[in-house]
Amino acid sequence: MSGSSKKRSGDHLDDVSKTRSKRRSAPGKRKEQKKKQEEGHRHYFRPDLFDDQVLKDAKVNYQNAKPFEYGIISQLIEPNLLKAVRQEILDNLSFTAKETDIYKIHQSGDLANLDGLDDDSLKLLPSLLTLRNALYSDDFRNYIASIAKSGPLSAQKTDMAINLYTPGCHLLCHDDVIGSRRVSYILYLLDPEQPWSSCYGGALRLYSTKEYKCSDGRNVEIPNPDWIREIVPAFNQLCFFGVQPGRTFHDVEEVYSSDDKSLDQKKVRMAISGWYHLPQEGEPGFVRGLAEKTAANSSLGQLQNGDEHELPQPNPQPYLHQETQNGGDHNPVPQKGGIGTTSQQAIGMGDADDDILTESELEFLLKYINPNYLTPDNVAELQETFNENSSLVINDFLNDKYAASLRSYIESQPRSLPKKTASVEKESYWTVARPPHKHRYLFMLPNALETSQHNQNLLTTIKKDVPPLKEVLSVLLPSLAFRKWLHLATDLEINSYDFRARRFRRGYDYTLATTYEKEEPRLEMTLGITNSKGWEDDEEEETARSNGESDRRVAGKGEANRGNSEEEEDETEHQHAGGDDATTQPNAKDQSNPNQDRRLAQLPKYIDNKEPDSVGGYEVYMSTESSDPAAKATDPAVYQAAADEEEDDSILFSMPACWNRLSLVLRDKGVMKFVKYVSTSAKGDRWDVVGEFGVVDEASEEVEVGEGEGEEWEGIREGEEDEESTTDLAEGAEAELDSESD
Repeated sequence: MSGSSKKRSGDHLDDVSKTRSKRRSAPGKRKEQKKKQEEGHRHYFRPDLFDDQVLKDAKVNYQNAKPFEYGIISQLIEPNLLKAVRQEILDNLSFTAKETDIYKIHQSGDLANLDGLDDDSLKLLPSLLTLRNALYSDDFRNYIASIAKSGPLSAQKTDMAINLYTPGCHLLCHDDVIGSRRVSYILYLLDPEQPWSSCYGGALRLYSTKEYKCSDGRNVEIPNPDWIREIVPAFNQLCFFGVQPGRTFHDVEEVYSSDDKSLDQKKVRMAISGWYHLPQEGEPGFVRGLAEKTAANSSLGQLQNGDEHELPQPNPQPYLHQETQNGGDHNPVPQKGGIGTTSQQAIGMGDADDDILTESELEFLLKYINPNYLTPDNVAELQETFNENSSLVINDFLNDKYAASLRSYIESQPRSLPKKTASVEKESYWTVARPPHKHRYLFMLPNALETSQHNQNLLTTIKKDVPPLKEVLSVLLPSLAFRKWLHLATDLEINSYDFRARRFRRGYDYTLATTYEKEEPRLEMTLGITNSKGWEDDEEEETARSNGESDRRVAGKGEANRGNSEEEEDETEHQHAGGDDATTQPNAKDQSNPNQDRRLAQLPKYIDNKEPDSVGGYEVYMSTESSDPAAKATDPAVYQAAADEEEDDSILFSMPACWNRLSLVLRDKGVMKFVKYVSTSAKGDRWDVVGEFGVVDEASEEVEVGEGEGEEWEGIREGEEDEESTTDLAEGAEAELDSESD
């Protein structure tokens, strides 16, 4: 026993001796590290990187690159260092799932904050700290600046984060122009033992631009709707470009899901993304005001402003008087870009018949609309709900017969369309919405039908060969009868309309968050006509309908109307309106709750076990005002992220892609709106018909109210006919439709 004890004591003394030896050698190590720093960080890069000929070739390749100048450097970092960095990330860093209108990613914190970590934490990330210092060293900053001709780059401001793209993740079109950014870069940290295939997605895609002349004489460059260059990720590959306002438009292709879950677990597109900035105050080369001037024309700013070269262009049209619409003396052709008709022809506030639907108008509406929504009691209930919430959702809006014909038409259309804009516009009746830093989707306008059809009797205007979708656009919605029904359902005076049908292709289409800037509110309509499944809890929806439940759904302020299931309500909390670039959001509100924040090493298991991801395609209205005061201090790339907390009211209204559901929302100044990118995992494209309605100012309306002010609405009627006859007509039509559908 004593011998054993002495042995342990001796071992302990040896350990102490070794420790003291290490302590005595520490000053020597510090001298060695200082010497390496004085020699620069070149030994962390590939051996020939700084050779004159390599630099010369890099400059030539950069200047000749299309669609804008960019550079690619393969095998940038000494491989063992980068592998060590990757392993430290796997072992020690956590990632947060984030989703906004423009991106869906998993992201680390800002790596510029590494210096603020305690010593114990820094010991876990020595290679990562070395890499960051090397990338922002004088040698490499000057190297990049000489290639990109960017001028001096800041040594003081470091800006980088680790982004993780798993199946379903993406980043939409933007130009990276925010604040003092000068050069953008991405260094790929993919699994070196698992080469990345282009069929996985995740490519960096570059967009060309076209110069347009504006009406005020300015020349602007606008990105074309299609990308023309794809850069497939590779381990230890650096891509970089000088940030140019209105020119350096790019996106990150969605990482595609597949039926092979084991393969999907390997699709982890890991990369360090960041920027080199203009010199900061106190640094050589600092120019006061240059950052603000550079960012003035950023895509983020352009999103908040109208663009005369955008498609589709706003084209409000007046609702016409009855005699004009039914074949009167006047036959005004709507003029693009405004209300092209005389005041005598346009429906205005205070018309005596605004609260009356004639028998012929009711009969016309019954051809399209579910009779349940044409009875006086139900319409009064709609109005009461809308007045309370400023929004309304109606299920089964179209009657069964017309909905069936519309569904048959949509199902007869090609499931997939050409992806390139020129091809899709040549081979179909669709036009591609542009520019892509605002939106991209297919649209069709009402003028596909002859205007003269509106000059015939409402019940005989519809030709048998007119596609149902165009009939909704060009016959139902512009009709005076529909305008009156809309007035009765919302208690709003409607004086103009602007309609279009839309189709959002899987893996391509979206709208980014833009803000409504006009002082007067606008009534907005969406008729969901998406015939595919998988957008919401379809089984529960069908069960509710079969039980006769919830013919109408109402969403009020602060509610996200995505269905009745708890899962759908929880999912809504994860939707955000987002920023100009994914890697600038360390302060943005996180999409996921703390229980979903996992270490990267656990990610494959996390992907395999979690609930299926949303496939996007939902429409969201959001407030620009946040309940979180700290949100105002976030990066300017963030429009305004919605918080996870239940009490947050940033999301005002939301509706998924759906079939035969009508939403009406009164949109005020400052409210943002977007349609989330439709994932390739969706089972079909999103289809809808949307409209914007001009609303007469309520204050002016009150002046026009006469002696009848305060009286209850008497219902839909023909002249002085009573409510019962109108109800009988609607119920009779309902019975007839039921028998026809049987």
